[in-house]
Amino acid sequence: MKLAIHLADLSYPGGPAALLPTLTTLARTADQGGVSRITMMDHYFQMEPYGGPPEPMLEGYTSLGYLAGQTTSAELGLLVTGVTYRHPGLLAKIITTLDVLSSGRAVLGLGAAWYEREHRGLGVPFPSTAERFERLEETLQIVAQMWSEDDGPYQGKHYRLAETVCVPAPVRRPPIMIGGQGERKTLRLVARYADACNLFPADEPTVRHKLAVLDDHCATAGRDPAEVARTIFAAADPVADPDAFRAEVEMLTGLGISMVWTGPPRGISDPVGWVAELCERRLPELCDL
Repeated sequence: MKLAIHLADLSYPGGPAALLPTLTTLARTADQGGVSRITMMDHYFQMEPYGGPPEPMLEGYTSLGYLAGQTTSAELGLLVTGVTYRHPGLLAKIITTLDVLSSGRAVLGLGAAWYEREHRGLGVPFPSTAERFERLEETLQIVAQMWSEDDGPYQGKHYRLAETVCVPAPVRRPPIMIGGQGERKTLRLVARYADACNLFPADEPTVRHKLAVLDDHCATAGRDPAEVARTIFAAADPVADPDAFRAEVEMLTGLGISMVWTGPPRGISDPVGWVAELCERRLPELCDL
């Protein structure tokens, strides 16, 4: 079982002046502590459960570019990139740049986007749900072509590219992870295009059911389900309630989950200390599972 850290809440103790040093120390602590992946948000505004637009939010890929220079081993990605935020050709170039400058540590997390308020707020088009999923599938196709030997045109319903040139190429082809667990569209796209899925916290029957749906989509697509890594957010706090966290991870391991996400709880007074304790005490337990 691998451990990933998600840095969602940027309202650190000490206010705006503490944002940069705290984020830097959090990333370094996680990286040096053996965390497999560090992710940040892809939003213009902070989400409502974290205080909404009055709270700080950094642009995701600019932040990852900075963290690439502060870390050495952890993979880096957004959980997850909203398909409406960037043109897919530009997105492939951004991910490639991150991969080259991090020596092959970039991961592309991708989803259909959902936060309408921030789109309206900054004047970014927010299509219907159906159109966003169409754009998501075309983006997956474009990214795959950008990272292949085919640098010719792409013609889709929503996107038309004359040349899918991407030079330099990634150090490695960045793994593609699709976030969400919709059974008709999202998990079908995972089966057809992705290297991993990312599910929401849920009880054992729900997780088992979602993975069974994914397996069915893989069978329909003619793909071995074992090729698709299964990842999920953990519900339990590994520092405040280590017994519940271990029980949850043991359950998830039994279902075939290979990576769990966690992160400092909102409003915690010492987020760096939280990550340090996580790495020192919980990470060795995960390695034993």
